[in-house]
Amino acid sequence: MAGTHPTDTMTEPAHRNGWFTGRLAAFCLTSTVITVLAGLVQVSFGSYSMTILDAWSAVFDLDILFDPATWNAFLLGGEMPEMDDATLIVWNIRLPRVLVGVLTGATLAVSGAIFQAVTRNELASPYILGVSSGAGLAVLLTLVVFTGLAPFLPLIAATGGTVAFALVYAIAWKGGTSPVRLVLAGVIVGTVFQSLQTGVFFFADDLGVVQSAIAWTTGSLTGTDWEQVRLAILPAAFAIVLALAGARQLNVLLLGERTAQSLGMNVERVRFALSGVAILAAGTAIAVAGIVGFVGLIVPHVVRNVVGSDYRRLVVGCLFAGPALMVVADVGARLALSPIQVPVGVVTGLIGGPYFLYLMRKQQSMGGI
Repeated sequence: MAGTHPTDTMTEPAHRNGWFTGRLAAFCLTSTVITVLAGLVQVSFGSYSMTILDAWSAVFDLDILFDPATWNAFLLGGEMPEMDDATLIVWNIRLPRVLVGVLTGATLAVSGAIFQAVTRNELASPYILGVSSGAGLAVLLTLVVFTGLAPFLPLIAATGGTVAFALVYAIAWKGGTSPVRLVLAGVIVGTVFQSLQTGVFFFADDLGVVQSAIAWTTGSLTGTDWEQVRLAILPAAFAIVLALAGARQLNVLLLGERTAQSLGMNVERVRFALSGVAILAAGTAIAVAGIVGFVGLIVPHVVRNVVGSDYRRLVVGCLFAGPALMVVADVGARLALSPIQVPVGVVTGLIGGPYFLYLMRKQQSMGGI
């Protein structure tokens, strides 16, 4: 129809039929099944020998699931109740790793989806825009130099990511921004911050700190426990709620700056507010799992191809697909070369790199949405 913006057709079905569709429900259910199955595989194998039946019995132990004292110990750091060895291994070591993977996958996927709308750039992600490198430098400085600030890692990571994104925006700005300039500026800022990360290692005189920091810069869930779950769960929940609440604004941003302004939106204010949500989400993931690349890039693309571009569907889909990818990748990282554990960031890179090349080959022009 003459005069109709291409993006208008994207949102019409959602307004006419409701945004929650059968396809979205099926996608979320499938992602949940994949996450649960991968999680059960994760808790079933390890250096401590137990049968699969023993591991699954520990996971679904009703005395644990419905015991307030146990959850008080897990989520609030209270005194741990008595457990047999198998149950202790499953609940205190293996399950927290799965939960951290779920939180990390969800927040990185949502962060990438927001950045793609805010910049109107399908190549945008926390990793490519330099946000991950900025957050990573801030966390690395905390781990190596300012160890007393460790309880505030999500806030510190968000601050580092904010500084990096502000630099990217300032470098890319020339009477406005473009998808190509934002990506190039992100590569520049990311490279500089990664070089600074390397320099931080020279200030560490504890070999154990250096080894853990190296593992962290490659993205790793090794050694995560309930402390990381407690650290991430509140800021992750806050960022997710804000992302869901901002889905309509993200749809409006996709209509273009002029159209958004004609609808009464203060574009720059909304853009930076939603960027702050994306930075908080990415910073939370980085604080507990390190720098995990490509999750924020490929998950929104996969979800968009399945459920459409309406951000009310897209954000919800990312909340389920992100954990599925992250937990599956972590299972591969932990078990593929057992007993050697590969950083999960290596696995997501091996998945994300070829997918990124596939996108480039599939589409004649890439960049703007």
